[in-house]
Amino acid sequence: METSDILKKVRKIEIKTRGLSQNIFAGQYHSAFKGRGMAFAEVREYQFGDDVRDIDWNVTARFRKPFVKVYEEERELTVMLLIDVSGSLDFGTSRQMKCDMVTEIAATLAFSAMQNNDKIGVIFFSDRIEKYIPPQKGRKHILYIIREMLDFHPQSKKTDVGMAVAYLTRVIKRRCTAFVLSDFYDRKDMSQELEIANRKHDIMAIQVYDKRAKTLPDIGLMKVRDAESGHEMYIDTSSSKLRAAHTKYWLHRQDVLGETFAKSKVDWMSVATDEDYVRSMMALFAKRNR
Repeated sequence: METSDILKKVRKIEIKTRGLSQNIFAGQYHSAFKGRGMAFAEVREYQFGDDVRDIDWNVTARFRKPFVKVYEEERELTVMLLIDVSGSLDFGTSRQMKCDMVTEIAATLAFSAMQNNDKIGVIFFSDRIEKYIPPQKGRKHILYIIREMLDFHPQSKKTDVGMAVAYLTRVIKRRCTAFVLSDFYDRKDMSQELEIANRKHDIMAIQVYDKRAKTLPDIGLMKVRDAESGHEMYIDTSSSKLRAAHTKYWLHRQDVLGETFAKSKVDWMSVATDEDYVRSMMALFAKRNR
């Protein structure tokens, strides 16, 4: 993609998603994700009734009388976006490709974080860590992230969500709010990595899918290709049995995915590329505010 084309697309996405984050998400974002951690503020002399586990032994030894650590609610969040850049995201049969919707959702979250004065970082992943952008603040940083999303060329087409989540656990030391944006076409069990990460951080999953993953049209013989393995085959979509089996497989996958997130205590949403992701995100935020 030409540099001028990328800049035009960046500007277009900024106008749309910044408006959404300012007009719709501002309050919901703040209340859904603020105050979920405690940060060290100061030390003061021990008072009767203080928890002995809060004693700062270094300061106590220095002044020869007990001091305790005082904590306050964290005012600043670190937001991490884990963005799937595998081959299966380069697909779309309706309004847009899955990767385009992922970019829009990620940009909306990034601008919401900026309004809240939060840091934002990104992990691009396939079945490996493709790129890590450390958390920073500011519009310039967000525009750099959007530019990378629009023109990123991964080295691998395969997917390993669990590996990316495990990397987040290792690389981000302080508690963060993390969004995993993917179609979750991953046959590996990721529940253990999600469970471990969600103990340390606040993890949410956003699944973006194309409606043809759920239902096939009746259009006769059709050539299909696996974007991650490259395997090609012909299928007869005029077969009602095949179409029913396709839908049954999708529903089973969604059940397994839902069980995985429930087991890991991870909030999640699922949205098709021809649906309104704003409504789904509002529902996710509302769920967390209950």
